[in-house]
Amino acid sequence: MTTPDPALYRPCAGLMIVNRASRVFVGKRIDTKEGDWWQMPQGGVDPGEDPDDAAFRELHEETGIARDKVEIIARSEQELFYDLPEELQGKLWSGKFIGQRQSWFLMRFLGEDADIDLNVHDPAEFLDYRWTDPELLPEMIIPFKRPVYSAVLEMFRPHL
Repeated sequence: MTTPDPALYRPCAGLMIVNRASRVFVGKRIDTKEGDWWQMPQGGVDPGEDPDDAAFRELHEETGIARDKVEIIARSEQELFYDLPEELQGKLWSGKFIGQRQSWFLMRFLGEDADIDLNVHDPAEFLDYRWTDPELLPEMIIPFKRPVYSAVLEMFRPHL
């Protein structure tokens, strides 16, 4: 299998956040009009930004969770790629990318649900959240991201 051209893919940090019960944080996106899709927090890595720094920035922006309320358990050794469906290519991210290349982080949540604030960033990313069984993750995400979620689950399963 050939590696995709990274320049065609938006750099991104993805976060699998697990609580003390080994359940995973998922949020329901505000901007999803169709389907009942839930996803783990993820977001772009700014030019010149380190993926670790982006992960902690996205953690706070999307969940309100402070950096001192998590610990990193594991990180993906390589980026995972996904392509946008054709109907979305050219419409997202100013049309610059055909998909995302993601560095994934497994984080242990050390806080309480009171430490979560979905409205800390304007605009908010999620309208609701819940803790779910990790094995359900591929079923919960929008279909074109399922291979990535399956790969993340396999990669981090030994730590769950």
